[in-house]
Amino acid sequence: MLRDHNEIIRNRYAKADALRAERINPYVNRWLPTHSSQQIRACQEQLAADKTRVRFAGRIVGMRHMGKASFIHLKDEKGRLQAYLKKDILPEADYKVFKEYSDLGDIAGVEGEVFVTRTGELTIQALSYTLLSKSVRPLPEKWHGLRDVETRFRQRYVDLIVNDGVRETFVLRSRLVSSMRNYLAGRGYLEVETPMMHTVCGGATARPFKTHHNALNMDLFLRIAPELYLKRLMVGGIEKIFEINRNFRNEGISTKHNPEFTMLELYTAYWDYRDTMALTEYMIRHIARESFGRTEFEFGDIRFDLGPAFPRVTYLDAIRRWVPGAADADLRWDDPPETTLEKMRPFHTPEFRGPSYQMIIDLFEHRVEPQLIFPVYITEFPKAVSPLAKSKPDEPLVAERFELFICGMEIANGYSELNDPREQYECFRQQVEAKARGDDEAHDMDEDYIRALEYGMPPASGLGVGIDRVTMILTNSPSIRDVILFPLMKPEW
Repeated sequence: MLRDHNEIIRNRYAKADALRAERINPYVNRWLPTHSSQQIRACQEQLAADKTRVRFAGRIVGMRHMGKASFIHLKDEKGRLQAYLKKDILPEADYKVFKEYSDLGDIAGVEGEVFVTRTGELTIQALSYTLLSKSVRPLPEKWHGLRDVETRFRQRYVDLIVNDGVRETFVLRSRLVSSMRNYLAGRGYLEVETPMMHTVCGGATARPFKTHHNALNMDLFLRIAPELYLKRLMVGGIEKIFEINRNFRNEGISTKHNPEFTMLELYTAYWDYRDTMALTEYMIRHIARESFGRTEFEFGDIRFDLGPAFPRVTYLDAIRRWVPGAADADLRWDDPPETTLEKMRPFHTPEFRGPSYQMIIDLFEHRVEPQLIFPVYITEFPKAVSPLAKSKPDEPLVAERFELFICGMEIANGYSELNDPREQYECFRQQVEAKARGDDEAHDMDEDYIRALEYGMPPASGLGVGIDRVTMILTNSPSIRDVILFPLMKPEW
C-alpha cells in the first residue's frame, strides 16, 4: 500500500475485495455505452417517446438516497446525467452492489429508459446497474471547487475530474494546434519530424539537457530547437516545411517557462523576415477566429484584439517610445560600452556590465517587455545575439529578425535565415569562444550543418511560435502550467 493510505482508502479496498469474494469483478473488462450524455440530451424527446433503452456510463459525482430509491449523477466526457435507482425495479444483485459497495468517484454504467422528473431534470430510469471501476481513493473534499495549485498540477487526473474548465482549456489547445496544422498544410507546407536527440546542441540560445546512449557510448542532448535539421531539409529541396515539436531547455521554471514545451517551427524558401511577419499575423488571426470564433480576448485585466494589423517597431525605437527619458539618448549598437553606460545613466542602471548590446538588451527586457501588451512586432535585433540570422544589407550589426509580443510575452520569433556557410562558420566559432568563457547557452560548432550549407540553401525565412504561450493568452490562463497537461514538478515523495 502507498504511504498515504488512510482508513477511508483501506475501507474502499475492502469493498473491492468483498465484491471479488462474491465473484463480482470490481474492474470490468468491457461495457459499451450506447449514448453519451450529449447524445441523450440532444435526442431526449425521441428517446423518451420511443421508450428506447439506453446504456450510459460515467463517474458517480453525486448521490442522494431516499429510502428504497436513490438518485445519482454520472459524469462522462460530455457532461452529466441523473439516474434513478429503485429497489423494486432493479435486479436484487444490482441494487445490492449499488447500495453496499458503491461510493462517490466510482465509475458505473446504467441501462434504462429516459424520462423527465417533475422538477424538469432529464433522468435515466435504471433497469440495471453495473459497477465498472471501483474508486478506492475518494475525491478531494469539496471536490467541485479544488483550488490548491500544487495538487492541480501534480495530480492533473484529479484536476480534470473536478474542474470542468480544465478539460475545456485542453480541448481548445488541441483545436488551435489542429487549426495551425491545417492552415499551413492548406498553403503547401509539408509537416515533418526531426530528431529529438542531438549529437550537437544548436538552433537556439539555451542550456541543454544531456543524456548518454549506452550502446554507442556517446553523449547526446535533448533538442532545444529543430531549426538546424529543418534547414538541412531545405538544402535537400523541401521549400515549405514545418514541425510541431517538443523542445527541452535546462532553464528556470516560471509562469512563462517550463523546461519541456511545444513550438511550431516553419521555414519558407525565397522569403525574408517581412514575409514571415505577414504569415504569422494572418495565421494567429485565423486560428483565433476558427478555434474561438472571435479576435477579442481577455488575459487577466488586459483586453486585446488580434483583428487590427500588428504594428512593427524597431528594437531601439521601442526603447525610445516606452522608456521615459530614453527618447533623446541616441542608443547605438556600435557605441563603446562606456558611452552606452553614460547615455543610460539618467534612466537605467544595467544589472551587469558588458558590451553595449548586452546593456541595451538588459534595458529592453526590464523596462520595455512588460509594456508590450497589445500585439506588436519588435524588429531589428542586434546581430550579436542572432547567430543564425542574416544582417540587414546596409547595417551589419543589425539582424533581419523580429519577435511578436502580446500581453508582455514573446509569442513568436523569426528572421531571415543565414545561408552563407563561411559567415555561419564564423558565427559558430564566436559562439564556441563564448562557451569557453563560461556562456552555457552558446551554440556548439555544427560542422555537418556547415557542410549542408556548402551545398547551397535558398534564401529563406523561418518562424518559431510558442504554442503553450499562445494557448495561455487565448484561454486566459495565468501560468504556462495551466496549459501543459503534466508540467515538470519536484517529486512529492
